[in-house]
Amino acid sequence: MAQFIDMPKLSDTMTVGTLVKWLKKEGDVIKAGDMLAEVETDKATMELESFFAGTLLKIFSAAGAQVAIGDPLCAIGKPGEVVAAPAPKTAAPAVVTPVAPPAPVAASASEPKPAPVSAPTPPAPSPAPAGGRVRISPLARKLAAEKKIDVTRVTGSGPGGRIVRADILAAEKNPPAAKAGSASTFTGGALSARGPVQEERLVPVSTMRGVIAKRMLESTTQIPYVYLDIEMDAGPLLALREQLNTGLEKEGVKLSVNDFILKACADALRRVPAVNASWEATHIRRHSAAHVAFAVAMEDGLITPVIRDAHLKSIFQISTEAKSLGKKAKEKKLVPAEFTGGTFCVSNLGMMGIPKFTAIINPPNAAILAVGTTVTKPVVKNGQIVVGQTLTVTLSCDHRVFDGAVGAQFLGALKTLLESPALLLV
Repeated sequence: MAQFIDMPKLSDTMTVGTLVKWLKKEGDVIKAGDMLAEVETDKATMELESFFAGTLLKIFSAAGAQVAIGDPLCAIGKPGEVVAAPAPKTAAPAVVTPVAPPAPVAASASEPKPAPVSAPTPPAPSPAPAGGRVRISPLARKLAAEKKIDVTRVTGSGPGGRIVRADILAAEKNPPAAKAGSASTFTGGALSARGPVQEERLVPVSTMRGVIAKRMLESTTQIPYVYLDIEMDAGPLLALREQLNTGLEKEGVKLSVNDFILKACADALRRVPAVNASWEATHIRRHSAAHVAFAVAMEDGLITPVIRDAHLKSIFQISTEAKSLGKKAKEKKLVPAEFTGGTFCVSNLGMMGIPKFTAIINPPNAAILAVGTTVTKPVVKNGQIVVGQTLTVTLSCDHRVFDGAVGAQFLGALKTLLESPALLLV
């Protein structure tokens, strides 16, 4: 009897998955443990493993399709066995298609009946957008870079206008003409640019963007916030970082400012443990371990990999783990255990030149630290005005879990650790 493989729940917030590509085809012999397909969730792209052995009899969902959790993907059984697609266990996700705005109608005392909806027709291949995200497969992107082809001028023939390998090969044989209004030589930069900022269009909300929108809306409407910021002297931290990186260069060590901040947060949570907590309606959960997460920007959103038991790890261990997790996050290769279960979060925009900002708490965390860039400016030291390097951090707090005084204690502990960074090496 054939075994059906359904769309699994690969993350805590996943409701649908997108089939990026099939790694096997109908008729292939499958062994238990073989990887069948790549599935994109709201957090990462993961491989779908087969727990059955046999022949891949039937594929029910094509590459590029969105499939709800529990709906069938394929069937594995004995060679020659005939199978039919079972009925979906859940309603298929709604397809968002751009529509023209309705013509104005006269006001009516009664609510008008909705017009009948016709079945959606498959969209025609669309050109890549002039600005913003370009939907392109990794293989096509690599091929375009090798052949020096501008992907923003290539028409995608894949699902949803996605650019695939065949489109790049076609563009190589027949280079696309320059778009109207575009310039092939420098004419003075943005100040002399003319024409629209970008193509006017409707962009379907991706799974990741939709989950971020939902969770951030819940966070800002359900959590009573209190914001606290503190400015600190970044000179000692930068000096120690340079000294360590220079001395350990042959060992391949390269510590970042964020590594020091992650380590300092873990130690500060040990000193002020009330911040390391979560709101659970009738209870406040105090966490025994500091699982420190950090925000990583991705093409269509962000994700927060977690450094587990950061309070027990050295700054060098944290640095190595953060680099590995950050790389996997950008490649969408994180597994659920690597981005869930955080008890505190750090969001750093310092590398983008932002001096100060406030971040939105990622529930069930009770706080998030926003880190700005290092600023060189005049400061007063020992009664003298000198050139100093300062760093401003802002703590967003869930006022249900702890009060502003506790948040101030946490920032005080963090300031002590970062202004005396040798303490982080103990």
